[in-house]
Amino acid sequence: MAENAGGLEDPSVDVLTEAAAVFGLLASSARLHLMWALAQGESDVTHLADRVGGALPAVSQHLTKLKLAGLVRSRREGRRHIYYVDDPDIVTVVRVMVGQLTARSHQAGASVDRLHRTGV
Repeated sequence: MAENAGGLEDPSVDVLTEAAAVFGLLASSARLHLMWALAQGESDVTHLADRVGGALPAVSQHLTKLKLAGLVRSRREGRRHIYYVDDPDIVTVVRVMVGQLTARSHQAGASVDRLHRTGV
């Protein structure tokens, strides 16, 4: 691995490929919303579909993809499958990204509000 000017080694091609695959998986707003919801606590597919506003079959398919990627897991409770996050580091990434974008959105909204108040 090559070391850059900051003193950190460049990640291997395998690591970059895996990271790109995870980011690609999370590039879907539906899957990102599911990860956000599951970061708040475990849930079954019916409650997740209600929360994210998706059709049950579509939410189930998204959860299957997240499960295959190792980001979520499920366990059976009677007839229900309860989903939960299997990778806490991904939760951190999702929370940081969504938190930053939310803060920027609020700042932009505040800037627009200030402009409107000044008559610009």
